[in-house]
Amino acid sequence: MPEKILIGNGFIETENTKQVINPYTNKSVGEVFIAGEKEFEDSLTHLEKAFMSYSKTPTYVKQELLYNISEAVSSQMESLAKLTTDETGKPIKFSRIEVERAVLTFRLGAEECSRIHGEILPLDLLKGSENKSGIVKRFPIGVILGITPWNFPINLAAHKISPALASGNVILIKPSSSSMLTALALGKIIFDECYKLGINDIPINVIPISGSAMDSHIADSRIKLISFTGSGDVGWGIKKKSDRQKVSLELGGNAGVIVNHDADIDTAAAKIAIGGFAQAGQSCISVQRVFVHESVYEKFKLKLLEETGKLKFGDPYLDDTAVGPMITTEEAERAKKWITEAKSAGAAILTGGKRNGAVLEPSVIENAPDHVNVKCAEVFAPVITIEKFSGFEEAVDKVNNSRYGLQAGIFTNSMSDIMYAYNTLHTGGVIINEASAYRMDAMPYGGVKDSGNTREGVRYAIKEMTEEKILVL
Repeated sequence: MPEKILIGNGFIETENTKQVINPYTNKSVGEVFIAGEKEFEDSLTHLEKAFMSYSKTPTYVKQELLYNISEAVSSQMESLAKLTTDETGKPIKFSRIEVERAVLTFRLGAEECSRIHGEILPLDLLKGSENKSGIVKRFPIGVILGITPWNFPINLAAHKISPALASGNVILIKPSSSSMLTALALGKIIFDECYKLGINDIPINVIPISGSAMDSHIADSRIKLISFTGSGDVGWGIKKKSDRQKVSLELGGNAGVIVNHDADIDTAAAKIAIGGFAQAGQSCISVQRVFVHESVYEKFKLKLLEETGKLKFGDPYLDDTAVGPMITTEEAERAKKWITEAKSAGAAILTGGKRNGAVLEPSVIENAPDHVNVKCAEVFAPVITIEKFSGFEEAVDKVNNSRYGLQAGIFTNSMSDIMYAYNTLHTGGVIINEASAYRMDAMPYGGVKDSGNTREGVRYAIKEMTEEKILVL
């Protein structure tokens, strides 16, 4: 029986269904009912009504709800991790880590409920405003449309749901067609916890729906914020189609990492290997471009190849697998073509480059020209490029030579170089003595340039999902 979808205050069937295919086995792991325009309209109608009641929910109830969701996710960790691996091919050890992160993300929402602060402003700054003061509070904005990707199907959904519920909003989640089962499993957990607390107008719906069926609703005035995580082309396209809504975009990258002359080479190589190849490099902050000081380049190259060789790739259900399949065979073929393109342009393939179905071997490419795709585009695959630099400012310029600006990593012990990079890099985050792939869920996360226009992390997302109102006394 296909999985029913969460619309209104319950789970429904529709006329259409879609299979979910495991990218490693290429077999179906489930089937889901698919929504159309009518179901989308029904959901918006329900959520607009639900907002009227949920926005008035006391803080202690919202806090209890989010704590309970966090605990429920934790109690189902193994089944949710397996479901994530079934759908996406993510190695099981990383699926478990993702569920742990979702547990934290919901707990952070519970904690932030009590920290949505306002302020009191003195207004007697101008003649005629004597004895006047202003009270400023943040208020929820209404219905949020959260569009989530497949590569972190539970935690990136949590990053939209947790701040939305914490701040008194309601939310419609549109999951990727590759990770519908995980999103619906999370929806069931939230549905159950709402009813346990007597929240009868459910403040979240989960609707698997095609982008084309949703297009006509993108500019719907009932949607107050569109929060999108995914590819740049789709994200910026949504922004163009939207009307007066806020549009928060968390998009892709081709992260640069600098290994300076004073870096701990063993540590840098180990962290860069896992940061570039874990879960087949299918993360927007995965290490892609590595710039190494010429004085340590050969030593680093040998160590990186050694660390890459240690990584087990293939079957995502084995506990020691680090590099599983890409999301589809077609995506693996695309990445393989990009590697071939780089080689034809004069780059050297130091290791990897072979493909077996959706599994692409971890690949290290030396001296790829700036114009080839593995260097200038988002590869979103287990591919790292490496090259030399002679001066730190030159390395920073190389990292900045990108249309993306999400996160960068720096391996150095020089505070002057750290501060130069922090002040000069055009990225949303600078990570010191860690790979660019580092993220902790409480930190502000997001990029500049083609990498987006917002910051996630529960406290920072709450700012996007609320608006200030002043009371003058």
